[in-house]
Amino acid sequence: MVYKLPESELIAQGAEARLYKGVYLGKLTLIKERFEKKYRHSDLDARLTKERIKAEARAIVRAKSAGVGTPALYLVDYNRRSIFMQFIENAVTLKTFIDQYVTGKTDVNNLIDSITSALGQTITKLHTKNIVHGDLTTSNILFKNPEDKVNIKSGADFVDKLIVIDFGLAKVDATAEDAAVDLYVLERSLTSAHAQLPELFNLIYKSYQKFFKNNSRLKEIIIKYEDVKARGRKRTMVG
Repeated sequence: MVYKLPESELIAQGAEARLYKGVYLGKLTLIKERFEKKYRHSDLDARLTKERIKAEARAIVRAKSAGVGTPALYLVDYNRRSIFMQFIENAVTLKTFIDQYVTGKTDVNNLIDSITSALGQTITKLHTKNIVHGDLTTSNILFKNPEDKVNIKSGADFVDKLIVIDFGLAKVDATAEDAAVDLYVLERSLTSAHAQLPELFNLIYKSYQKFFKNNSRLKEIIIKYEDVKARGRKRTMVG
């Protein structure tokens, strides 16, 4: 049964879930409702959906405890196949922000440095706590208060402006290879979404390494990343 808050508004629909905007306990709320998969047995579908919802909620909580900006959780409702969370107001996706303020613009080196430094720090916080996002793209990161042109122009520290969203593919207790795949997914997504800014990933990667304090763990992730990248190139060449 489809559930939504009274007067809630469907704002997006993807392959796995619908997103509604409404009000819950007096707070502006985003409701993520996972689809029922008709091709699966109902009991199996209910069990798998519950596991995914539980994993997503756990990843959000752990990411927030690691110091990463995430929406606050209000309610996890397995019967309704839904997560109720904070609706982030006055924010755009980081992809939209980069497209509007960076791509094709001149004299934006400070802005690029701020964005990539903040992203590197954010990913480091996740991976240091063995959390991987699973779908790291600039469409799954929000940038708060994009009209704050004073701080944007000055190249201020943007870490507090970034909110990571959509932990539907996230893992906790992740391996070094999981972290490496996370980085590779980000690299590929940047190549596709921001082809005019080929320097973005290398700058993020440098920031990631700079802020990663566990050197042995970092070394392991770097080795795995190079391996994952080599395998990716091989698949591309073979087709």
